Formats: sequence, structure tokens, C-alpha cells
Amino acid sequence: MPRGRGGRPVIANVDRLHRLMDAAGLAAIVVRGGQNVTYLSGVAFHGTLARHLDLAASSRGVVVIWPRYAPPVFVLEMTAVGAAERDSWIEQFDVFSGYAESLFNRVAGVLSDLGLAKSPVGFDKNFVGAGFWEDVAKRLPGMTMLDCSDLMDDARRIKTKAEIDLFRNGAALLDRAFGEVLPTIRVGEQERQVHGRLIGSCLARGAEFAHGILNSHRNPVIYCGESAFPFAHGDIVRTDYLAYVAGYPGHQSRNAVIGKPSAQQAADYAKYHAIYMAAAARLRPGVAVGELYDFVVKQFAQIGWTYEAGLIGHSVGPWWHQQEPIFCRDGQQVLEPGMVVALEPYLAHWHCQDLFLITDDKPELLSPAFETREMFVIEG
Repeated sequence: MPRGRGGRPVIANVDRLHRLMDAAGLAAIVVRGGQNVTYLSGVAFHGTLARHLDLAASSRGVVVIWPRYAPPVFVLEMTAVGAAERDSWIEQFDVFSGYAESLFNRVAGVLSDLGLAKSPVGFDKNFVGAGFWEDVAKRLPGMTMLDCSDLMDDARRIKTKAEIDLFRNGAALLDRAFGEVLPTIRVGEQERQVHGRLIGSCLARGAEFAHGILNSHRNPVIYCGESAFPFAHGDIVRTDYLAYVAGYPGHQSRNAVIGKPSAQQAADYAKYHAIYMAAAARLRPGVAVGELYDFVVKQFAQIGWTYEAGLIGHSVGPWWHQQEPIFCRDGQQVLEPGMVVALEPYLAHWHCQDLFLITDDKPELLSPAFETREMFVIEG
């Protein structure tokens, strides 16, 4: 494994990246988006610094420049230097003040200094604001600017061992948080109170950031911020959370019930979980993600349930969990050994989700610490 600043290991799949760059004829790539900056720098920026990666027009963004045959350069707004010095494996920094100079003015200068002003260079165009793109084109008119968004998706798709270890760590951390917090839910308690404890547990256990949803099955509004909606006896608790460790998430969903489940609840969960496990068993190399989606839809139809969600899972990577390929209808991407995927066929409030490593044989469960064969019962 190559090493950089301070002897830190470079955990990105650099060999795959270079093969893809060579096939595309790129002399360098320039990345601006959070997934790609985290992947190539090793830095998971927090809080305010994180927002500057999300906002394409931010004057305080950061960029990684990765030449094919020269050391990478980390173009950093001055407030981001501390985190980069602590965590990045990139040795060369180019620091600017976002309030005094344009980010891509500095990027253009570095590219010129590297002798790339007349070379083919890839940019993750989906994350570069239109104004910045036009600015670079004007400053370096001899450079051929190409979109490398798909190339970077492809580079991140196959994980290194170090990446897989981070997924294991994040998954274990998140399941410990579930195990700590779910038993504490009480009748009359608000969703947001439990959500706060779960996020707090993740952070206290070492996640640099965490997010997710936690709802009563009676609350029709999800993905809208945990609310003052109170839990009641007999509620099914639906969850969908992420806990990031060094930028790589544990990503699981667990169902729980407050009090003894009714016969109908137990029977419905058993039907749901059987389909979940049947789908997991099909996570094999060469299977197209669209085939998996169709399988799940047909399995639910056989028990009289209509599957309406647009996906049943997705690949997972740094910074933002939901990465290509998305397991959706007509998806053509096939599974390959070395992928890490989140399987989550969800229907109404029934929602199991785990991380799986695609191997040459059967899939390896990376989040095995929480038993899902039966709903978790909260003695509330």
C-alpha cells in the first residue's frame, strides 16, 4: 500500500484509477465533489468545512489535482489546512484565501505550473459550478477539459482492503449505537428525542458525523426531520442511519417494536425478512442490479404486496453513501468482486438494510452484529 504525508497509507484504489485515466487519455484529473475529494485525499471534512464541498459555487471549496505522472496537489482554502495536515496523505498543499482569490483561479495556476495547460484534463463536472468551469476554460484555453464524473464513479466502485475495513468499523459502531439506544425508547417519547440519543451515541463512539431517520410507522412523513410525533405501544420503529468513520459509513436499517408484536406484525415481518434474505443470497458477481430489482418486485407480488420504491439498494462509498450503481429497474451494471453494497428493499415501514461485500462466491455480511431475523422488541 503506498504511503504519503506522515507515512499515512493511501487507501484509494490508485492502480484502478490510473488504468482508467490511461484508457481515457487523461494527463490529470481535478476533483471538487465530496465523494472524490475524500476518496483521493483521505480527509473527511466536518461541519462548516463540509458544506463548502457540497456547495458548487463556494468560494471556500477545496480541490484535489491528481496528475498521472506527478505527485498530487491539494488546493486548500486556508481554513481547511488544519484538517488536511492532520488527516491527508497528500504531501503538497497549495493554500489560498477564499475571500481574496477565486478557487479555480488558484487551480488554473497550479495546472499551469504542472505543465498541464495544453493537456487533456478530467474534471468531476457534476460538482464544478458552471461559473468555475467557464472561468478555467478562459484562463487555460489550450487545455482540453473533459468530464471525469463517470470515471471517478468507476474508480471508487472496487474497494481496497483498507476501505473494506473502514466499512466494517462504521457498521460495528452503528450497530452498537442501535443496541444502546433502541431499548431506551418509551411510550410518549418524541421521535426527535430518540434520534438525538442515537446520533449522540454514534458521535460518542467515534463517528465524525452521522445522519438518518427514525420514525413511528404511524407517522406518514419521513425524510423530513425527526419530529415531535410521540411513540405509542405497538409502534413499529423504522430506522435508516449512517455513521461515518474516516469518511466511510456504516449504513444499516433496523426495525423494532414497542412491546410484544401482534401476530400480524410478526407474520408480516417474517414475510418481509424472507424476501430480504432471498435478495441478499443473489448478491453474486455477474448479476445485473436491474435483475435484483425485478426479483424483489416479483417476490413481493407473490405475497400480495406491491413494491413501489425506486430502488432496492446501492453501492456505498466515502462522503455520501448512495453511490453508483443504484439497484433500480432496468439497471445494467453488474456486480463485481470487491464492491461494497447496501441492500435495502423497503416496503412501507418494513426496512432492513446491511452492508455486503461482493466476493467471488457468496456475499460477505459486513454488518453482522445486530440480529434481524426477528424484530427487536422494546420492553417499553
